[in-house]
Amino acid sequence: MKVILLQELKGRGVEGDVIEVADGFANNFLLPQKVAVKATKGNLKQLEMRRHNIAKREETRTATANQLKETLDGTTVQIDARVGEEGQLFGSVTAQMIADAVKEQLGVEIDRRLIDLKVQIKTAGEHEATVALHRDIKATIKMIVGDPEAIAAAAAAAGIIEEAPEQEAAEEEAAEEAAE
Repeated sequence: MKVILLQELKGRGVEGDVIEVADGFANNFLLPQKVAVKATKGNLKQLEMRRHNIAKREETRTATANQLKETLDGTTVQIDARVGEEGQLFGSVTAQMIADAVKEQLGVEIDRRLIDLKVQIKTAGEHEATVALHRDIKATIKMIVGDPEAIAAAAAAAGIIEEAPEQEAAEEEAAEEAAE
């Protein structure tokens, strides 16, 4: 059966595509879920009239995804997790944990389903995850996973994260008192 997609269907096509699918797939999933409509003459005419709007929406989505890629690509987020001996985590890091960390630390909301973890993260240290922002647009996020105190100490030593403002203020006061 030929259908017109009303939204992107992963692995099949994008909004406005006319595709051939099995009758059962169309009747039992695509049509009831309003993911597609039958490709009748009337629907094809409506599609031609909507093509311009579809192209504009696609252009906007691509621009937004590129902007988000610039924000996310190469950034490092810290994921706090309990670590046992030998660097093993109690549990593993999930896509939801990564999405929450990105939202909290970078102020960018990402759907957890867009995050691709090539392997399960079960050890402390540096790891990477890929975020599929659009069809061909992907960003890579670096993560530092581990105990918060250990991460802060290692990051301060490496100069990645500056010391806390309260700690800096206390050190300045101590230096001033010593000078007096």
